[in-house]
Amino acid sequence: MKLRIPDGTGVRTESGLSVVSLTVGVVIILPLVLLMWAGTLSTIVGIPLVVLGVFIACSIRVANQWDRAVVLRMGRFVGLRGPGIFFVVPIIDEVNTFIDQRVRVTDFHAERTLTKDTVPVNVDAVVYWMVWDVEKAALEVERYIEAVSYVAQTGLRDIIGRNDLAGLLQHREEIAEALQKTLDDQTSPWGITCQSVGIKDIIIPEALADAMSKQAQAERERQARIILGTAETEISEKFALASKNYADNPVALQLRGMNMLFEGLKEKGSLIMVPSSALDSMNLGAIGGLSALAKQRKADEAEAS
Repeated sequence: MKLRIPDGTGVRTESGLSVVSLTVGVVIILPLVLLMWAGTLSTIVGIPLVVLGVFIACSIRVANQWDRAVVLRMGRFVGLRGPGIFFVVPIIDEVNTFIDQRVRVTDFHAERTLTKDTVPVNVDAVVYWMVWDVEKAALEVERYIEAVSYVAQTGLRDIIGRNDLAGLLQHREEIAEALQKTLDDQTSPWGITCQSVGIKDIIIPEALADAMSKQAQAERERQARIILGTAETEISEKFALASKNYADNPVALQLRGMNMLFEGLKEKGSLIMVPSSALDSMNLGAIGGLSALAKQRKADEAEAS
């Protein structure tokens, strides 16, 4: 007798009887043995009953809700069983595997694979897949779990080789969709469907990462200089327009000078440096003197009070 033991891969090989089979066997056989030992039941009748109990116990199998059992009769496929309890013919029938039909996750990666522009990258990905046809999965491929992993890894390497580094970094979703379609086309004949693929990480050489960081920094500095130059151009255009207005209106120029002087004198202890040419053109000398005199008188009045 063998026990069915999970192997942790989603495929449980039939290594024998289930717990239900053993329990039924004990319940049937143990009383018969005790009766024969006590002499209540004759050996001639008891032995056939014990054999019948063993036969019944060996015929009982149990499959989980998510499992399908592959039954072989003298080495030939006769059908699928489960979920729940089912019966087989001992010795003649064999439950070869229990195949899990739940969605499964497989990690795979491509180490130091060259991109189209000859950059070595390490890519980690994950594929979500499930067995939709148990018969094909059991009969068409020997170790379909490993086969899915190998196909996924090969497809990933192929896609990396057909894209440059910029494409890998910028178009992860498109690459994942293309890889999912490729895997699904290759695994469908096995009764397996690949539902989705996710790119978890793309690792590039450290030296290349530093170079790309410096390039990005230089690009940001270039953009900053362009923006600053554009601002200076717009300011010069506004100044040119203002100079035309002030040339035809000296009163406006004088008012502008008074406003500039007022803004400068608002802060305590402020020092204003004005070109001598501006003193004549905008009459800032007289304006400054009057402003300083008014400020001094205000300070004297404050001290007197």
